[in-house]
Amino acid sequence: MPRLQRKSFTSPDQVRRFNNGRVEIVQLDETAIGRFVYEPGFRWSRDVAPIAGTASCQHRHVGYALAGHLQVLMDDGTMLELHAGEAFEIPPGHDAWVIGDVAWDTVEFTSARTFAEDPEDSGQRVLATILFTDIVGSTATLEKVGDAQWRRLVLEHNDRIRVELDTFRGRELATTGDGFLAMFDGAARAVRAAAAMADAVRDLGLEIRAGLHTGEVEVVGGQARGVTVHAAARVAALAGAGEVLVSGTTRDLLDGSGLRFESRGSVELKGLTGERPIYALVRS
Repeated sequence: MPRLQRKSFTSPDQVRRFNNGRVEIVQLDETAIGRFVYEPGFRWSRDVAPIAGTASCQHRHVGYALAGHLQVLMDDGTMLELHAGEAFEIPPGHDAWVIGDVAWDTVEFTSARTFAEDPEDSGQRVLATILFTDIVGSTATLEKVGDAQWRRLVLEHNDRIRVELDTFRGRELATTGDGFLAMFDGAARAVRAAAAMADAVRDLGLEIRAGLHTGEVEVVGGQARGVTVHAAARVAALAGAGEVLVSGTTRDLLDGSGLRFESRGSVELKGLTGERPIYALVRS
């Protein structure tokens, strides 16, 4: 339950250091807020990439710049300069470096928990609920509205999905063109997020489907791996427009949550052995 509290960056709960920079982290229960300081000469691809193990930064950064000047280069070639006094959002898939002789000093609200954390050192094999979503009938919608309008719809869809991810404290792991892969540390929040996502995009004329499964996940380089991820994808593939389907494992964790489900029987998920019970969230 949210509670009135405060913490100071003068005595952070954790300080994570890396070449030419550091992150100071304060923890407000389950919310991690970070003060990021990149020294002059910092470049993500040189100073953090060896830790992350990915070709580009896969974190989403949302924050406010206190000082400095940062250049951001997205994987698609898009570039943007950020300056002190500006609020910013940097999607996953980017490089960034400090311009000038003043440190880039920011407060961020989305990425502090795992930024510059070595997956092997942290032993990140965790129990998590994995959520897959995608837009139903995306090809037909594209043909109907045309390329330009489709791009606008997808961008608006992505913005609204990310709002719900932030609201329910989910972690974006990847986008799939017209859908999302996300991870949650609570099954009930994950299911409620999926339902909120479906509602959030409906007035755009879009319907999404969602599937969830809970199990152990190995997090490497900011990406989730393992059978749990594959099972969640297979559950999502069974869903229809506006549906939220969960595996029996996830359903068992939701007793007492107030969420209601109806059985969809047992099915054999492609690539996985044995039949598994599937349930659909009952929407009021």
